[in-house]
Amino acid sequence: MKLSSNEELEITAMSKVPHMRVHGRTTEDRSPLTLFWTGSAVELNVQGSELWVEVESSYDQLEPWISVIINGVPVSRQMLVRGRFWICIFRGMNPDAVKNVRIIKDVQAMSVDPGCSLQFHAVKTNGTFLPVEEKRLKIEFIGDSITSGEGAIGAKTEEDWVPMWFSALHNYTFMTAEALHAEYRVISQSGWGVLSSWDNNPRGNIPEYYEQVCGLLQGEQNKQLGALEPHEFSSWQPDVIVVNLGSNDDGAFHSPAWTDPLTGQVYKQRLNEDGTYHEEDLAKFEQASVQFLIQLRKNNPQAYIVWAYGMLGASMLPAIYRAADTYKSQTADHRVSIVQLPNTTLETIGARTHPGDLSHRRAADVLTEWIKGILK
Repeated sequence: MKLSSNEELEITAMSKVPHMRVHGRTTEDRSPLTLFWTGSAVELNVQGSELWVEVESSYDQLEPWISVIINGVPVSRQMLVRGRFWICIFRGMNPDAVKNVRIIKDVQAMSVDPGCSLQFHAVKTNGTFLPVEEKRLKIEFIGDSITSGEGAIGAKTEEDWVPMWFSALHNYTFMTAEALHAEYRVISQSGWGVLSSWDNNPRGNIPEYYEQVCGLLQGEQNKQLGALEPHEFSSWQPDVIVVNLGSNDDGAFHSPAWTDPLTGQVYKQRLNEDGTYHEEDLAKFEQASVQFLIQLRKNNPQAYIVWAYGMLGASMLPAIYRAADTYKSQTADHRVSIVQLPNTTLETIGARTHPGDLSHRRAADVLTEWIKGILK
């Protein structure tokens, strides 16, 4: 069989690709297309023997990674070096068969690296683009390192905090969406919580940035890319929102105080002498959780909201229940529920003492059945 040469391939800018579906929050700009969040993706149906994509990767410390899925099966994963270049997605395949292709951002939005970005400029192929199925169910996942897939891939002995050990696919978000045949989006950041990050930094909270495209990113480059723009919620309304937050809020109680370098103000979630949570500080977490539920409902009026928690212990679960009860009593909104996910064990742990693939699978199985029950 003769393989095609690059001279036979037609280049099409991303803004001109017919029937392309973009997954994940981004801006309207497709020249080029920027993917911000983990699990964000470009999806195409291509009838042809060869497909390439032109990417542009930028970073100061933490490089982007991508995974490629063809006809529902992961086939490749790679780190992207700095620069603008072409990547072959497939070649030499049956030119008459239609290939469903998803090119997925495999790492989270890197708030600690303002130079990190991933953009797609164009594709080239000897085939044609066909319509992509629009899935009926839409799910939004909101979380921390667990939802970012930190440690979901890699040996249990790995401890380096590097993008290599993040995965959007060995991840309960991807697994749940696949099981439910759903389109999904992810809003997540390692170390962050509802009230503060694990080290008591009050700026490390997801709700503060939820209404922006990807507001937790820093630097002039990300500002120019549109990360700080308001998110247009009417453009994509989820049927279900899954919140998996609380692990880092718990961590703040067990971590040293954080001092704001600009103001000198000290922040600390305190424990009592007997090791229990300080009542006033726990109440701050509960109030922040109530306010987040209010914020979610304001922007997603019809969605079922599921607070899923427990993959790294469930110590905050009583406070989460109280927050949900307070919210429901104040609003009479009963489309909010809580599900406890299976805790990670020595058998299911992954890299960096985070949930591994098996732990994510167990969580996805529980969450899938819970969502099925809600949707009935």
